[in-house]
Amino acid sequence: MSLVARLLEENGISTVILGSAIDIVEYCGVPRFIFTDFPLGNPCGKPYDKLTQYAIIDQALDLLVNATKARTTIKTPFTWSDNLDWKDNYMRVDDSNRQELLGMGERRRKAQARMKEKLNR
Repeated sequence: MSLVARLLEENGISTVILGSAIDIVEYCGVPRFIFTDFPLGNPCGKPYDKLTQYAIIDQALDLLVNATKARTTIKTPFTWSDNLDWKDNYMRVDDSNRQELLGMGERRRKAQARMKEKLNR
């Protein structure tokens, strides 16, 4: 996405990247970046948290209009939760949860196979 933003900017289309991987995005040198310290894939917050989502989008639009220099990064004031343990446990796989995750994966694969079968009828 960062490289696409740079290409769009070179062609006169202004961009703002919203993301959680600050080291990667800043390394690529995007013109404007809204950083949220959230799990990857959730740059605007938790699902259905419209207040946070709107606030982040508003911040992005404000940055788009008011950025005064290239490679501007703004960090949102939001946290994923009051308990920052999510960083220690996010996408963690170890002996304590391995069987549960294997079961969840197997159920998901079966559901996907059923859906695929329905679509192919």
